[in-house]
Amino acid sequence: MTEKDGDFVLRVAQGMAAFSPEEWAALDGASRIDPAGSGAESGSPYNPFVSHDFLAILEESGCADTRTGWQPLHLRLETAGGVLVGAAPCYAKSHSQGEYVFDHGWADAFERAGGRYYPKLQVSVPFTPATGPRLLVRRGMDGTAVRAALAQGLKALAGQTGASSVHVTFAEAADIAALEQAEFLRRTDTQFHFLNEGYRSYDDFLATLASRKRKALKRERREALAPGIEIDWLTGSDLTEAVWDDFFAFYMDTGSRKWGRPYLNRAFFSAVGEKMARDIVLVMARRGRRYVAGAINFIGSDTLYGRNWGCIEDHPFLHFEVCYHQAIDFAIAHGLKVVEAGAQGEHKLARGYRPVTTRSAHYIAHPGLRRAVADYLERERREVEAVGEYLEEHGPFKKEGSSE
Repeated sequence: MTEKDGDFVLRVAQGMAAFSPEEWAALDGASRIDPAGSGAESGSPYNPFVSHDFLAILEESGCADTRTGWQPLHLRLETAGGVLVGAAPCYAKSHSQGEYVFDHGWADAFERAGGRYYPKLQVSVPFTPATGPRLLVRRGMDGTAVRAALAQGLKALAGQTGASSVHVTFAEAADIAALEQAEFLRRTDTQFHFLNEGYRSYDDFLATLASRKRKALKRERREALAPGIEIDWLTGSDLTEAVWDDFFAFYMDTGSRKWGRPYLNRAFFSAVGEKMARDIVLVMARRGRRYVAGAINFIGSDTLYGRNWGCIEDHPFLHFEVCYHQAIDFAIAHGLKVVEAGAQGEHKLARGYRPVTTRSAHYIAHPGLRRAVADYLERERREVEAVGEYLEEHGPFKKEGSSE
């Protein structure tokens, strides 16, 4: 596909190899350091999941490719002279796995009515329910114009590929606004994030909780480590192949029980360990000289992103310690503003994580399906808002005016 959009040219790239690391790094939020060499942080916070390395590793390792039902069809938005000014990581999907924004009901209803839901287009980071830029804009460009052109380009691509729909998931506010202008439907959901309000220590954070909740968390953390377990934070050169062997065993155990088929393979972890070591911290639980559990986290410029966890020994509360309490410790120690602990899980609320609204946008080509989905989403948004308010009200934090 090549399409003229005002002063821009839209092309489809069948893989991250069509983008040089240098041009991709010029997109806002996709690089930790300004590629022009100024050493300045990028305008938007760095999000490791939209870096060239992360997206390319997913493809090169065979985790996100045509064989797995994630055919790359990334949008390139260029000037007439061929300079990249915007991009959208896009995939043609033959299923709805690995997305965390569930549309199985839409697919079933449309196909029962005689429609064909797949292929569809998915604008996301595969297997990663973390909010970040989806309509990426080159720093210094007019973001409104670039996002508008990308949104229209996604609709055109759906028409050319025969896709039933386009789904832009875990998107930032600016992307959602541009997509709604292009007649995408907005969807909301809830995640649980830790918000670092300038805490100097974990005890500072605990002081914001009701007394009963403070005592419960202190006891939980003690009991998690009671079997002689110690915690290591591994990053950079600590991420050896032996460590990845241990972590992959944890990941496979959890994945096999929870999903039936884990999405990520061993080659993926070796590659991210080689190319993105400074963006990763493994929280590993060790009993004696043996690692028995662990969680992988990715580090943005202001956010710690919790991802996968696993274990080969079951110990009470160890999952909470490794995934949630240690993430808070790390964020406070490193001055990070947020911990995003992944999808779902109201159990995070009791551990000091707050309900936060996540957003996606959906373009439905068929008018009848679009009307049905629009009606459903309007009711769903009201429910999500009401549940979020209830959860915030019943969280573990001290109430205003409380002396606890």
